[in-house]
Amino acid sequence: MKTDTPVVTHLADYKPYGFKIDTVTLDFDLNPDATIVRSKLHISRDGDADDLFLNGEDIRLIDLKLNGQLLKKSQVKISKTGLTISGVPNEFTLEITTQCAPDKNTSLMGLYVSGGRFCTQCEAQGFRRITYFPDRPDVLSKYTVRMTANKAQFPTLLANGNKIDSGDLDAGRHFAIWEDPFPKPCYLFALVAGGFDRISDSFTTMSGRDIRLDIFVDPGDAGRAHYAMGALKRSMKWDEEAFGREYDLDRFMVVAVRDFNFGAMENKGLNIFNSALLLADEATATDMNFEHIESVVAHEYFHNWSGNRITCRDWFQLCLKEGFTVFRDQEFSASQRGAALQRIKDVIALRSRQFPEDAGPLAHPVRPSSFMKIDNFYTATVYEKGAELIRMLKLIVGPDDFRKGSDLYFESLDGTAATIEQFINCFEQVSGKDLSQFMRWYAQAGTPDVHIETAYDDSEQSFTVTLTQSTKPTPGQPDKQTLMIPVKLGLLDKNGENTAERLVVLIEKTTQIQFDNVTSRPVLSAFREFSAPVNISINRTLDDTLLLMNSDEDLFNRWEAGQALARDILADLTRAIESGTEPKNTAAMRGYVDAIGRVIRDKTIDPGLKVLVLGLPSDGAILQTLSTASNGGTDPLAVRQAIKLLRRAIADHHVNAFLKLYRTMSEPRPFTPDAEGAGRRALRNTCLSYLAEIPGKNALILALNQFENATNMTEEFAALLILTRLGGKRAENTLEKFFEKWQNNPLVIDKWFSVSALQKLDKVKTLTNHPAYQGANPNRVRSLIGGLAAGNPEQFHRFDGAGYQFLADNILAMDKVNPQVAARLLGVFEIWGKLDKPRQNLIKGQLVRILKAKPSANVIEIATKSLG
Repeated sequence: MKTDTPVVTHLADYKPYGFKIDTVTLDFDLNPDATIVRSKLHISRDGDADDLFLNGEDIRLIDLKLNGQLLKKSQVKISKTGLTISGVPNEFTLEITTQCAPDKNTSLMGLYVSGGRFCTQCEAQGFRRITYFPDRPDVLSKYTVRMTANKAQFPTLLANGNKIDSGDLDAGRHFAIWEDPFPKPCYLFALVAGGFDRISDSFTTMSGRDIRLDIFVDPGDAGRAHYAMGALKRSMKWDEEAFGREYDLDRFMVVAVRDFNFGAMENKGLNIFNSALLLADEATATDMNFEHIESVVAHEYFHNWSGNRITCRDWFQLCLKEGFTVFRDQEFSASQRGAALQRIKDVIALRSRQFPEDAGPLAHPVRPSSFMKIDNFYTATVYEKGAELIRMLKLIVGPDDFRKGSDLYFESLDGTAATIEQFINCFEQVSGKDLSQFMRWYAQAGTPDVHIETAYDDSEQSFTVTLTQSTKPTPGQPDKQTLMIPVKLGLLDKNGENTAERLVVLIEKTTQIQFDNVTSRPVLSAFREFSAPVNISINRTLDDTLLLMNSDEDLFNRWEAGQALARDILADLTRAIESGTEPKNTAAMRGYVDAIGRVIRDKTIDPGLKVLVLGLPSDGAILQTLSTASNGGTDPLAVRQAIKLLRRAIADHHVNAFLKLYRTMSEPRPFTPDAEGAGRRALRNTCLSYLAEIPGKNALILALNQFENATNMTEEFAALLILTRLGGKRAENTLEKFFEKWQNNPLVIDKWFSVSALQKLDKVKTLTNHPAYQGANPNRVRSLIGGLAAGNPEQFHRFDGAGYQFLADNILAMDKVNPQVAARLLGVFEIWGKLDKPRQNLIKGQLVRILKAKPSANVIEIATKSLG
């Protein structure tokens, strides 16, 4: 139980650290229950600081020497958060010996044990759990690391950089010494020790250097690491071609661990991955797993320059490394899987995760101005919206100047801890553009609204577009400024021919654009490629929307037209259900269902794009749409029923087309994890999911047959998901069979828990006592508890509040073990303000209950902000 009042850190209070630490020598005597860490720091004063403060938490100080002399107790002040040494000279050597207990470290921050192996996670503030040190990103040092351990238990000893020595010692122990020649902040420090299988390869850089590549995995998992190795080599090649960035060390290593708070970590030369984002083969991983692995491997590799060689001055600049790197990995994925499809997927993710964040009590700028725990700001706003800002920047300055600005950034700030201002200044220098107004995006929370009106003058043959921007108040920011917003506009004639395209940059509240020599009233295609992360409203007719859906050459806006129409239809259906009136078969619904039929039957459309067009807006998107129109709140189960009604209408209307397409996509082909193969499998599974909306045994027979005869996890898991949603004894038997088949594969059992979370709440509760459930493992907790909250609205949003109470119970339990994971689970409650009043009160009651339990600072911050 925590009772201390959390301290709020403010960007405005930043001050440089008063000392430089040029070199750090670390010596680890590794034992799971008691690891001894000896550090030697060469320190010099760099400012007017009188005392030296070093962060430190949950470690025991054994001794402390300054220039070889033990310090007296009177010279040292130790607290829960660190130690202060008074009266230090201008230049000195500090030697610190500490002890920690890795096997008892359930927070998974600092040095801990996972599956009998040592592992570290130091971002953002984990290094202070290893030794006393200024745990902040603007202190850059060169590291040399020596490790000793029992050779039989821990045969592999890894750290950042290049290995310079190793050998055997007495008593069955051995050692290794690693040296990293590049200065880095302590959050990029990494150490791994244990028994692993390894696959190795090499990559020849553009300058002709051969880089050794190693991936270390649990024994028996080597065969499932080859896809990640291929993704690594593709990303290394792409970064050379797209950004001119060559890898700098002699060796690049990746390690997979089972217990990990995040997806992966970009430690210099030694990336550590959650095994769920590294291991894959067709039998055990879905196409989504393959796609995520490709993206995350690239993301962590790209950090070598955008994050490691140039890091953040302070944690408020987190978006500097993460926003830029997410943009880079999105561009890489677009090159691998198709630009239009990738853009649509990125926007789906943005709208499902970041837009609700921007519209809720946890709204914060891309660069926050304060925090209690920086761990809570690894958010969609910092990452995904941060990437959208980079994408807008590229549009505003143009692709050539964007590349020049990126080159200037990498070259001029290499080896430094930088700020957003320094980054943006590089693009101002090369483009000559004033980007001061663009900087407002980093300081202002909330999703802008852009209202568009159009007018056609037949006599002048001119078409006028009027765009008005505004941003709603967010917590702590009642008044909003106008933003610099790039808008890609296109025009279509009545036959669907694309006749014009223009890029406009909004800087005023209202901007008017005129197209001349337009011979007939056109249809406007606005914000092509989703040129800015905004909400759009436009005076568009149903015929205009259907024309865009059928004919827009911009594939994103072709998809978006369908989504916009579906959002309106689902909002109307939800209102009807809430009011108890009979939902109407409107012209909009008929037009949308017919348009979907044309997509199903069009053989020229890529299967992957068909899947995206067939996907309806999410429950969260409809809640957001309705919350914008009314402050009364919405019944989330009415939203779910509306989605089911529209899916049923589509299925009934096109049952034969779905069945024919399902059979076509079922034709046997060799498995490939690329976009083409994944698209065909996704389309097959989408057809089956629509067929399952129709009562009767036909879909059940198809799903059972697919489950029994599946040759890959994508098809097997999709069938399992559909059978579970259909319910009944058959679903229970299928779940049991799946578990028995895969019970020895932890990553597949995570999948089993996620689909098991779709059952009745009482059944889900019993699964927390299942022998395979691991309440301290983030992956397992996210699969079951997160799976219920995100994927089972009927049970999570039960009117008696039992679903909310179950989540709160698990948050409180997890908080005692791992506050970071607990706080992330708590973020699910941020939607409470969009729900109907009874559910709002139920969630508020759980938030108050959580706060009364005196939780960690991580949980306090999220709970208090959620309550407003």
